[in-house]
Amino acid sequence: MHVIDGSYGEAGGQILRTSVTLSALTGTPCTITNIRASRPAPGLKPQHLMGLKAAAQICRAETKGFHIGSETVEFAPTKIVGGDYTVPIKTAGSVTLILQVLVPICLHASDTVTLTITGGTDVKWSPTMSYIRHVFTNILKKMNAHVDCTVQKYGFYPKGGGSVKAVIHPWEERKPLKLTERGPVQKIDVDSVAARFLQKAQVAERQSTAFCNVLSQYPVDAKNKYVDTLNPGSSFCAAAYCEHSVLGADSLGEKRKPAEKVGKEAAVTLKKELESGSALDTHMGDQIIPYLALVGGKVTVSRVSEHTKTNIWVCQQFLDTTFTVDRTTITAVLK
Repeated sequence: MHVIDGSYGEAGGQILRTSVTLSALTGTPCTITNIRASRPAPGLKPQHLMGLKAAAQICRAETKGFHIGSETVEFAPTKIVGGDYTVPIKTAGSVTLILQVLVPICLHASDTVTLTITGGTDVKWSPTMSYIRHVFTNILKKMNAHVDCTVQKYGFYPKGGGSVKAVIHPWEERKPLKLTERGPVQKIDVDSVAARFLQKAQVAERQSTAFCNVLSQYPVDAKNKYVDTLNPGSSFCAAAYCEHSVLGADSLGEKRKPAEKVGKEAAVTLKKELESGSALDTHMGDQIIPYLALVGGKVTVSRVSEHTKTNIWVCQQFLDTTFTVDRTTITAVLK
């Protein structure tokens, strides 16, 4: 039984997500204490609880402490079972953070897994679904891991109501990830999404125009779309497709936040990511760590964040993989 201290490092939900994932993959029971210790309201929130319950269902785990506000949970997996699963998150809990927990688990099922997750598709403190589709899934393909995601309905804060279908295929032939050079930018794909309530104000177009004003030196394919949602909201994601990699940046609309600021935020972020010369953006650097721990490899990231360092620490509690961080190069060697 591994005991993981949730107050380590950045002390957020990432420790919980990665611990449960690796517990499932190694078949090793774990106890996670001090969950989200650094947050104003520590313990499990509804989205964390739904992610844990889904993981427990998929790997037939025995559990303790699964309730809202719980600061200690026990998770004892048995076997990972493929099939169809539904994960209903009330209000605007993050769909993409649920995917962070479940995708690596489902990749190790003997049969294809189909997930239907409802909640917030594009919400604060998590990647947008466009980022998942453009960046995350394309980087996974380089390790021969295949995940197909479809947004059936968008959901923004506060009501959520979005729906995503994810089809995760068995990871049959793993490949180490060696990604240290991104190569030249070939194109930038933009998804500028706004609730239909905002169409008259041309929010999607204004977001895209502001983005293009900053990164006019690149070929940009902007898709502006208006969607039916339970409440107003908007999101923006730009993915730079390079010769060897894909880097992304996203931003969210909020009340009293001009559409132009949303597009400009993403542009400034992506510009910095590209200027770093690294093969992965900062957020992908966080998300890739559990996969590197499983297959090994070497990547360059624009910045090694506290999330990344914490994720490495969690992986080392479960696996014998040796991580080396040299400035912005991360190397993982399997034993």
